[in-house]
Amino acid sequence: MFWFLAAIVVPVVSLIAKIRISGEKLQPHGAYVIAPNHYSEADPLIVAVAVWRLGRPPRFMAKESLFAVPVLGWALRVTGMVPVARSSSSASAKQTLRASETLVEHGRGVIVYPEGTLTRDPDMWPMRGKSGAVRLALEADLPLIPMAHWGAQAIMPRYGKFRLWPLRRPVRVLLGAPVDIDDLRGKPLTNTLLNEATTRLMNAITALLEQLRDEQAPVERWNPSVHGQNETGRLDP
Repeated sequence: MFWFLAAIVVPVVSLIAKIRISGEKLQPHGAYVIAPNHYSEADPLIVAVAVWRLGRPPRFMAKESLFAVPVLGWALRVTGMVPVARSSSSASAKQTLRASETLVEHGRGVIVYPEGTLTRDPDMWPMRGKSGAVRLALEADLPLIPMAHWGAQAIMPRYGKFRLWPLRRPVRVLLGAPVDIDDLRGKPLTNTLLNEATTRLMNAITALLEQLRDEQAPVERWNPSVHGQNETGRLDP
C-alpha cells in the first residue's frame, strides 16, 4: 500500500517542493519516534516524503476521529497509522502504550507532532510541546529523533490557501541526532519527568530550526494558554 501511495504522492510533492534533506540518517530497521516542527497544513506531506526518501515508511500519529472517515479511515488503517485519543488523558495514555508495543513488535517508526497542532507563535517558531512523543519513546525505549523543516509556508501559509505556483519551491529538512533522555528511561512517567523530556525535545527541534533559518529563536517559548489561545484546533490568523 505504501508503494502505491508513494507512486502518486512523491512525484506530486516533488513537483511542488524541491526538498533538500540533511543531517542524520535513519536506521534501515527498528522502531523510532520522529518529532518535527509544525507550522503549515502542507508540512505533513513534506515530512512524509522526506522520511520516505530516508528509507522508511512514513507513519503518523493521527486523530482517532479520522479513522472513522470513509476511505480515509481505511487508508490510515492499512498503512499502519497510529490513532491517538483526545477525549481524556487516560484514554490517550492507554493508546500510547498499545501503540508503543505495536511499534516495537513490528519494528516500525512513527511521526509525532509534539506541538499537537500548528504553532501559535507569530513568527512560526516551535511553541510549547505536549508529552505524546516523549511518552511514546519512553514507554517503548525508542530513539526520539528531532526534525526541523522550513519552506512549506511558501506553499501553504499557516491556515492559508494552497499556492501551486511557482513550482519547485525550496524546502529544507534537517534531521537531528536522538535526544538524550537515557537518564529518564525506566522511571515512573510523572508530570515532572515528562515535562523535562518534552523540554529537551523542543529545545532540540528549535536548535535545528535555528540552523535552517539562520536566526535566533525567542528565549521564551510561546505558550498558548498565556496568550488566551486554545491548545488545539484551528486558530484564526
